[in-house]
Amino acid sequence: MRFISYISVFMIPVLILYILGYGLIAKRNIYNDFVEGAEEGLKIVWRLVPTLIGLMTAVGVLRASGFLEFLGGILSKASGALDIAPELFPLGLVRLFSSSAATGLLLDIFKQFGTDSPTGLMAALMLSATESVFYCMSVYFGSVGVQKTRYTLPGALLASLAGMMAAVCIGRLF
Repeated sequence: MRFISYISVFMIPVLILYILGYGLIAKRNIYNDFVEGAEEGLKIVWRLVPTLIGLMTAVGVLRASGFLEFLGGILSKASGALDIAPELFPLGLVRLFSSSAATGLLLDIFKQFGTDSPTGLMAALMLSATESVFYCMSVYFGSVGVQKTRYTLPGALLASLAGMMAAVCIGRLF
C-alpha cells in the first residue's frame, strides 16, 4: 500500500514532465499549444453552461416539488408486487439526469434503510450499474455539436433499464 501511495504522489509531476519533454523533443511551442487548448476548452464550457444549468434546475425542482415521492407512491403497488422498495424508482429516474442528485437520494435511502439492507444494496448497485444518460448526452454531443443522436437515447435508456433490473436481481441474492 505504501508503494501505491508513493506512486500517487509523483504521478502528476511525472506526467507534466513527460508532456514537457515530449513537446521539447518534438520541437513544439508548448506554451502556445497550452493556451490554444485552454481557449478551446473554455469555448466548449461556454456552450455547455446553459444545458447544465437547465438540467440542474430541473432535478432540483423535481426533488423540491415532491414529485419524486409522488411517483414513488404511485409505483408502490407495482413495487410491492415485485418486492422492490418504492424509493428505488425515483432513484432510477433521477440517475438518468444527475449523478450528484442521485447520490443525495442514495444517502437518504442509506439513512432510512441502512447500507447493509437489501434496499441499500440494490440502490448502491443501481447507481453503479447505470449512467446519467441525459447529462452525458448533453455534454458529449453538445461539446462537438451533434444534433442527430440516432439510436443513442433508446440504447442508453435500455442499458440503464437493464442495469437497474440487474441491480434488483443481484440485490435479492444477498
